[in-house]
Formats: sequence, structure tokens, C-alpha cells
Amino acid sequence: MHKQRVCILGGSGFVGRHLSSQLARAGYAIDILTRRQSQAHSLSVLPDTRILELDVNDQQALNQAFASADVVINLIGILNESGHDGDGFRRAHVDLARKVLNACQQNNVPRLLHMSALNADAAYGPSHYLRSKGEAENMVLAFAGKTRVTSFKPSIIFGDGDSFFNRFAGLLKLTPWVFPLACGNARFAPIHVEEVAACFIDSINDKSTFGKAIELCGPEIYTLKELLQFTSQQIGRRHYILNLPDSLAKLQATLLEYVPGKPFSLDNYRSLQIDSVCQGERVFTGKHSIHSVVPGYLRP
Repeated sequence: MHKQRVCILGGSGFVGRHLSSQLARAGYAIDILTRRQSQAHSLSVLPDTRILELDVNDQQALNQAFASADVVINLIGILNESGHDGDGFRRAHVDLARKVLNACQQNNVPRLLHMSALNADAAYGPSHYLRSKGEAENMVLAFAGKTRVTSFKPSIIFGDGDSFFNRFAGLLKLTPWVFPLACGNARFAPIHVEEVAACFIDSINDKSTFGKAIELCGPEIYTLKELLQFTSQQIGRRHYILNLPDSLAKLQATLLEYVPGKPFSLDNYRSLQIDSVCQGERVFTGKHSIHSVVPGYLRP
């Protein structure tokens, strides 16, 4: 019996680690592509898993890496770019997606799973992030080759090791009493990472998902302010979350745009002008709430 081999771009990241573990348990062979092998060292213990060190932006290297792949999964994405004109987002989302498609076509890879985002829209997205995500999604779904494509559009993804609750917990620990918050009324439907991983795996051999974009949301909707209040409670603090008016929120984003590490940017601010909740035709709604999972990894 042929054992399907799955090649993952971004396999050493938050979602990639959980997805790789589930794939291994399900009996798939796995290739994890990474720029630095040390970043994925802990995944090397998974059965039938290879860690391949290469530059994913190198077309020839991708062509070689996909040679034995039955499924390719592209999880790579960025929330901020080093510049301010959208070029970084296009390189990470659009240009890389094009190279992935080329490598799939070169090797006749039958299946491609693509990570997009809620509100991704090439024409009307309010931010470089959402427009580049939309352009990449349109491109992969319109692919006319033999590769069957499915795109996934999640809201916030949470779970052990996430970059949302853990990041805000760190910021709250450094902030006494009052936390000034931009776009506090923006709404989200957080979904558990294990359910996201399961959706990817379930779709591999599900023909009904071919050529489709699937929105992924959790069972409950929260404002950003409510999520921070919840985070503050989990770390044993009692912060007052100060919802900034729009003018001050935009000023905060403008100033933090130039802080090393870009903790918040104008592009983030623009993305937050649209609620990250599911409202499309094809929606998966998870069952795990933040209350049942997040305390397990945030509480001291």
C-alpha cells in the first residue's frame, strides 16, 4: 500500500508543528522544508519524517523537494513586512505561491493545500496583508494544471505555542494597570490549532473540497478587548483595557510602525477594520472554546 508523502512549507511554525504531529499519527510520510534545520529539530523524532534544509524561495530547490510529494501544504505567511509598501507581503504570499504552483506542475503533484486568511481579497482588502493573501488565493484556486487545490481561511488560531494569547500575555505582564488598545471593537472567532490541522488532513482525499476556499472559525465570537480581558485574567492580573478612539489607534500604529520588531503597524490597523468572523458559503466551525484550552497553557 502506497504511503502518501506530505511536503510542508512552514512546518516548523506553530500550525506546522501541530499539523506534522497529526499527520504522523495518521500514518503519512512527511517532508518539512525549513531554512534552518535546527528550527525543526524537535520534529525529527516523528516517524517517517525528513527535515529538508533549503531556501523555499529558490525555484530549483522547490522543484527538487517536491519530486516525491503526493501532497504539498503551504503554511507560510507573514503579519508584518520589513518595509511599508507591500512588497514584503507580495514576496511572502504571492511570489512564493507562484513558485509552489510551478514546482507542483513540474512534478505532477496531485494535491495542494494553501493557507490563506479570512477577509483575503485581492481587490478590496483594506491592507497589504489581506490584498496579497487574496491575490495568492485567487491564483492557486484558478490553477488549471493537474494539481487539485484547497484554500483555508482561518480567524485567529489559538493553542499551546500560539503567537496571539502568548504574545499579549507577555505584553500585559510588562504593562502596569492600564493597557491602551487599538481597534478593541474588532471581532474574532478564535479556532483551536488542532481543529485547523484536522481540517487540512481531512481534506486531502476529500474531492468535495477540490477548488474550494473553506473558512475556519471557532464556536464563539469575541471583541479584541474581550480577548485581552480574558488573557489578563488567565495570567492573574486585573488590567483596565483602555479602548483607544480611532484617531489615537491610528497614531499608535503609526508610531509602532518604526519600533524594532513592529509590534503593531498601520497595515495591522487596516486589517482590523474588518471583523475576522466566518460568513462565507463553506464554513467549518470548531468545537473547542478558548475557555477550555487557553487556561491550560497561560495560567502560571
